[in-house]
Amino acid sequence: MILDRFRLDGRVAVVTGAGRGIGRGIALALAEAGADVVCAARTPEQIEDTAAAVRERGRRALPVPCDVIESEQREAVVAQTVSEYGRLDILVNNAGGWPPRDALETSDRAFEAAFRFNVTSAFSLTKLSVPQMVETAGGGAVVNISSRAGGLVQTGFSAYGTAKMALNFLTQNLAAEFAPKVRVNAIAVGGVETDALKVVLTHPEIRKQLEENTPMKRIGQVEDIAACALYLASPAASWVTGKVFEVDGGAEAPAFAVPTTPL
Repeated sequence: MILDRFRLDGRVAVVTGAGRGIGRGIALALAEAGADVVCAARTPEQIEDTAAAVRERGRRALPVPCDVIESEQREAVVAQTVSEYGRLDILVNNAGGWPPRDALETSDRAFEAAFRFNVTSAFSLTKLSVPQMVETAGGGAVVNISSRAGGLVQTGFSAYGTAKMALNFLTQNLAAEFAPKVRVNAIAVGGVETDALKVVLTHPEIRKQLEENTPMKRIGQVEDIAACALYLASPAASWVTGKVFEVDGGAEAPAFAVPTTPL
């Protein structure tokens, strides 16, 4: 049956930023499809909670505290995964983000930090994971969580938008290099109802503007992204690699403009 191709029974997935929001949603979706999940994030209480929810779905879970900026902690996640489960099949590079800021007020250090958080960390974790995927499982899948900010010109996003565009291109390059054994894809996420957008979504007028400027007339939900991540991680997408899936309610322009100081 076609739905069997979405099953992940016997597979092991690592999800970064799994303590809340999109990362938590993806971790639970993969568990519901049959995967055991390594929940990695900076806050122990949050990943313990996600791990408990994974176990409630009948799967094994391993919470591993990890700040993806730190190389030793990235290495520990992969090492603990293989030690605990004996294999690694799926990596979801979800940890990332960066606040909007005027370009002239963005320091070189902050610009480079945005790249380390959104691009370098995903590159490094992928390098660590791919050999283990091939050695322990014969292959695997990497899903990078990107953003529509990497493809839509908007004020205030010189650091974050450029970093996410770099992540998109990195996805395509790695896919070409790792095929056919490991597939690498990305999801360019639109406005999703998470804590990251809470500051604007709790403002009725801004929320209304976001909804009206989105063709599907609603804010995205975590499950919208989790469903796409499940597809890309599963055998259902076995002929898909090097692609950036836009899951954004149909947006072709920013739904909300971040105000910046004019020259």
